[in-house]
Amino acid sequence: MTTSASVPAGPEGAIVGTVTDRLIDANERYAAAFTDPGMDARPVLRVAVVACMDARLDLHAALGLELGDCHTIRNAGGVVTDDTIRSLTISQRALGTRSIVLIHHTGCGLESLTEEFRHDLEMEVGQRPAWAVEAFRDVDQDIRQSMQRVRTSPFLLHTDDVRGFVFDVKTGLLREIDPA
Repeated sequence: MTTSASVPAGPEGAIVGTVTDRLIDANERYAAAFTDPGMDARPVLRVAVVACMDARLDLHAALGLELGDCHTIRNAGGVVTDDTIRSLTISQRALGTRSIVLIHHTGCGLESLTEEFRHDLEMEVGQRPAWAVEAFRDVDQDIRQSMQRVRTSPFLLHTDDVRGFVFDVKTGLLREIDPA
């Protein structure tokens, strides 16, 4: 598998510049061929997708989505936090989405962490993070919890079409999770 950003090489194959430099170079090539698609910020399919930030998840490809089809909200674990609810609320109330798809995945890094991570950070930097790690052991149960958090939020207008899935990083398939 290759990545979308080419890696410039100097003499003897040495990588040139930082990762950010390579991303900026890739953006310049992208912008040179860019044409304004004339789209609105409202997603065409009126759906918001909440997923893990894991680099193995190519959501647009996995879900057959095109630019402009959905809002994508990503964080560690795809966990429904207060900030996720904030983004979903704006997505629904200001930008017209009606459906919510939640996607966790197999082999998630949050399965190997605990809230001890926060304690370790506090010991290292002298300040306890205000956020929870939201680690979990059972991905199916965590998706159920995320669905429940969305369905019970008083800020969301549309909670009747909320579905949760686990993406298998080995097969690329989604497995739907029963909310019960």
